[in-house]
Amino acid sequence: MPSQRQLRFGVNMFVPGSRREWSAKCRRAEELGFDVIGVADHLGFSAPFPAMLLAAEATERVRLNTFVLNTPFYNPVLLARDVASTDQFIDGRMELGLGAGYVKAEYDAAGMPFPSGGKRVEQLERTVTTLRSLFADKEYQPRPAQPSGPPLLIAGWGDRLLRVAAAHADIIAFPGGWASADGEDIHLAGAAQMEERLAYVRGLLGDRADAVELNLLVQQVIPPAEQSVMPDRFEPLPPDAAHSAEEIPSVLTGTPAEMAQQIEDRRERYGFTYFTVMEYNMENFAPVIAELR
Repeated sequence: MPSQRQLRFGVNMFVPGSRREWSAKCRRAEELGFDVIGVADHLGFSAPFPAMLLAAEATERVRLNTFVLNTPFYNPVLLARDVASTDQFIDGRMELGLGAGYVKAEYDAAGMPFPSGGKRVEQLERTVTTLRSLFADKEYQPRPAQPSGPPLLIAGWGDRLLRVAAAHADIIAFPGGWASADGEDIHLAGAAQMEERLAYVRGLLGDRADAVELNLLVQQVIPPAEQSVMPDRFEPLPPDAAHSAEEIPSVLTGTPAEMAQQIEDRRERYGFTYFTVMEYNMENFAPVIAELR
């Protein structure tokens, strides 16, 4: 049964630039009808918290999120200060997105050990519980603008991480697949794999299922002129979509009207109501938002 939540649309920004360029991109995203501007957290990209503050100065309506923090990079107590300060300074427009990190080369570049997947998930859960505890303390300073802190988005695919998300998140984000061991390639999920992950999460959520928003990271938006093109980093395609990219849940193809119908289909079939596209797909996806509204 489809969720009755209103659809929301986000764009995940990551291309660095000058103050003027960044502000212009954020204003453009708001003009195009996006509800949320996300800031990715990878080395070589803009630092998330300064980017969010500048985005808030350049916009009026959109919410702003970290999509998503490489959580093991951060000391939880120091992160709480950054989160609370940012939420305070942007008047409560913040969502906090957390992930377990997956690109080994970034840890190598930072001179940090790359823990096992299980250890990274444990670090993420410690961070979540620390943030919740600190923000619940009425004496904690600085105070976030949102009384319990920003809504918490947790993104991931594996069992351990989804267990943490089901226990703690306000929003669970599905990246549309899983990363290779070194984090360099993305393996896109087919319909059957996506349905299995969602069934797993719903079983964990129990009575919380209706209270938790489900997000899908759209990996590719392919207009008609480009429908024969799929980036090499997504090969091989999942078995149940090997000959048809439109069968991949995290890929949208066709005209704006066709992609709008695909969004409605993904809400009906999987329960997604919050869709995030990559910065490079922002303009291609904007007509889809207009079509749906």
